[in-house]
Amino acid sequence: MTVEFISLINVWESSELHPRPGGAPDAKYIKKYARNLEDGGFDYTLVAYHSGGYDPFTVSATIAAYTDRIKPIVALRPNTMYPTVAAQSLATLDHLSGGRAVVHIISGGSDAEQARQGDYVAKDDRYARSEEYVKLLRRAWHETKPWDHDGRFYRFENFVAGYRPVNGTIPVSIGGSSDEAYRVGGALGDIFGLWGEPLKETREQMDRVAEQARLAGRTDVPRTWVTFRPIVAETDELAWEKAHRTLAVVDQTHRSADFRKILGGSGAPQNVGSQRLLEIASRGDVHDRALWMLPAQVTGAMGASTALVGSYETVAASILDYVDLGADLVSIRGYDNLNDAIDYGRYVLPLVRQELAHREATGQRQHVPAAAS
Repeated sequence: MTVEFISLINVWESSELHPRPGGAPDAKYIKKYARNLEDGGFDYTLVAYHSGGYDPFTVSATIAAYTDRIKPIVALRPNTMYPTVAAQSLATLDHLSGGRAVVHIISGGSDAEQARQGDYVAKDDRYARSEEYVKLLRRAWHETKPWDHDGRFYRFENFVAGYRPVNGTIPVSIGGSSDEAYRVGGALGDIFGLWGEPLKETREQMDRVAEQARLAGRTDVPRTWVTFRPIVAETDELAWEKAHRTLAVVDQTHRSADFRKILGGSGAPQNVGSQRLLEIASRGDVHDRALWMLPAQVTGAMGASTALVGSYETVAASILDYVDLGADLVSIRGYDNLNDAIDYGRYVLPLVRQELAHREATGQRQHVPAAAS
């Protein structure tokens, strides 16, 4: 059994613990950040998207230029780029990166955020649009002769891409927690993304995705991607002290006018994933070995917002719980982004990989070994 690790790139020196709003993408900082992720053993980095944010394609190309191995995951909303154009842009990135491009399709969970860029497709229809979009991406990467399409959301004539991706296709990630997300992601996703929920609820979601894959006639299932915001220290006690200090600062950051202006919207979240996190948080602050749900309540569950709290060994063991459940990819990013990523690469990732290597070599499990000092 193997596991791959994902992080999130920052494009200038700002974080929820040390916010510097109004910054612009900084190539030197991206280079520093990306190289630290690669040196720390991360396999992928998500290049996020927001209506008022940076262009993920340009940032992904910058990451690829500065690294040799790490794979940029382009977050892509179907409303922002026509699928034929996206297919060519992704294939271009794939060639320039030596076959490292990955795409994560964001169907859109907030009417207000979608409307900022002129997208008024109803929320219930957005996954149907994503379904058509992914099918068109795959066909564009496959067809070698001109073809037409007349669908519900897209129409074009006589299109043919000038070149294919390096490996013939590009991995497509789809995420969400709604029935439509499970249906589309189960049928079409190479990867299915989940936010960090307790083990029981995570297993239930994985089973639902697998069932949709079966109903779609697949003989395989999408790889599962789970996301957490770990807070780590040398001991559990120190980690929990750090966690409460961190959350106090994050709370103030999320209450600030600058932060609310960036994220926009108010009231209860529309997306099912955030609703699920808030409902689980209402049942208790800590679940399973180390899953801390309180950050979801404090932040309104805007995006990935649940933490794994504990010593390096405790958090590594918690990650292994999800690997044992069937998670193939684990996304971890902190609140002090770059410094946390360095700590994860130094203290947490090696413990997880060491245990998995031990299991493969011996067929036996052991307690997670102590982190190297």
